[in-house]
Amino acid sequence: MSTVTTEWAARLRPDRETVLWGALVLNLELLLLASYAILSDTQLIGPLAVRYWLFPFVWINVGLWALFRTRPAPAGTRQRRIAGAIAVGYFGVLAYFGGVIGLASTPDISTLRVVLLDLPPGWGPAVLYDGTVVGVTLMPYKLVGYAALAYLVYATVLDAAGSAIGGLLGLLSCVSCTWPVLATLVTGVVGSGTAVANAAYGQTYGLSTVVFVVTVALLYWRPFGR
Repeated sequence: MSTVTTEWAARLRPDRETVLWGALVLNLELLLLASYAILSDTQLIGPLAVRYWLFPFVWINVGLWALFRTRPAPAGTRQRRIAGAIAVGYFGVLAYFGGVIGLASTPDISTLRVVLLDLPPGWGPAVLYDGTVVGVTLMPYKLVGYAALAYLVYATVLDAAGSAIGGLLGLLSCVSCTWPVLATLVTGVVGSGTAVANAAYGQTYGLSTVVFVVTVALLYWRPFGR
């Protein structure tokens, strides 16, 4: 087995504490889903509908795993500030194209709502604000997912700055950063028009989830670290 393969396997191998926390989180999520099914009057029942209950937890679990497992490389203050600015900007782009923040739909009226049982866990509890200038839609799975991607971009920039070949490999990794944005744009365009387009739009959340997981994997890999 090569050194690279061994190091990669070591990075993926969870320790005892990670396994325990993972089991605790999964049990909590199952409890939340069971409680939601009992207490709400949801119509999302059946093998196909229930998948929408699971998508948010894929984002949340993968995002939390990446956040806790990623260790940015040591760097100077200037490099950390530059990487932080890039990560914040990337989070802003994801938030805009992902529907977290946008222009207000009713500029003359400001409204604020907190949605609980109307949305499955992970989608909610959601905070919906529509102000005179901007509108904000805060959902747990998007906040965790986008924060994880931004943090991975931060770590990627620091790793690339400390490697002789980091410039090229960092560029290739950051190409994958655009995938979540492109997936949002493509599914938004696909979701209008013909019956075929509408059928494809039904797979939007599945496509976005796959893109998210693949992007996290690529950014976590970062083969050009010091």
